[in-house]
Amino acid sequence: MYLAPALLVLGGLLVYPVYQLGLISVLEYTQAQVSGGEPTSFRGLGNYGELFRDEQFWQVLLATVLFAAACVGCTLAVGCGLAVLLTRVRALPRLALMLAALGAWATPAVTGSTVWLLLFDPDFGPVNRVLGLGDHSWTYGRYSAFLLVLLEVVWCSFPFVMVTVYAGIRAVPSEVLEAAALDGASQWRIWRSVLAPMLRPVLAIVTIQSVIWDFKVFTQIYVMTNGGGIAGQNLVLNVYAYQRAFASSEYSLGSAIGVVMLLILLAVTLVYLRLLRRQGERL
Repeated sequence: MYLAPALLVLGGLLVYPVYQLGLISVLEYTQAQVSGGEPTSFRGLGNYGELFRDEQFWQVLLATVLFAAACVGCTLAVGCGLAVLLTRVRALPRLALMLAALGAWATPAVTGSTVWLLLFDPDFGPVNRVLGLGDHSWTYGRYSAFLLVLLEVVWCSFPFVMVTVYAGIRAVPSEVLEAAALDGASQWRIWRSVLAPMLRPVLAIVTIQSVIWDFKVFTQIYVMTNGGGIAGQNLVLNVYAYQRAFASSEYSLGSAIGVVMLLILLAVTLVYLRLLRRQGERL
């Protein structure tokens, strides 16, 4: 009974839009149907068949998976490393690092992406001057553009990991860490053999959240590569779906891409949770 209001809100904000997304993905829904010029017809799995026959879709899917994996790995590494650092420094540096990280977290994605573009601008950006790269354009090459976006994504994402993992570390009994140190364990060994197993539920949360956020990155790619890069070389699924739905007025294909993304994220989440459960049973 107490959860009923929250379930109603979630149903309105999540379930109904997902239903509409799935419905449009099985219909013939282009600009002609939107304007009422032609009647809407049922296509079934025809949109998915057309999507899966598109070679560009598979290229974009592969690029999205690799880019998301790199973002998740770097975000977890930076966030966990800084979380451990927070437990080693004094109160004032800890407060300064916390405020700086929360400032990055609170920055809107459009603002953060614009600032990073200015920092790496080939004419006026300070990064090229410091590195001695002259007028090198980071957004011209495919891999350098992805690297630039990755740095911005990690910058705005690591604070969540850092704060969450830091809270988990503080909840670990100090006697356990002292015993490991007395046994001669190094800091890396303490993290790998003591902290990481005890923080498994926390790490599961931040990993799943990072996978969801980084797999559906849109704003950073769209702003920093001007809609997907030169000739679409920096497209990811979210930007690709936007182009098919709104730039090409193929709303049914854009919805089909959204459904595929939803199913992929559900599968990754379920597999990851199952692996964690098996590891917990072994321990």
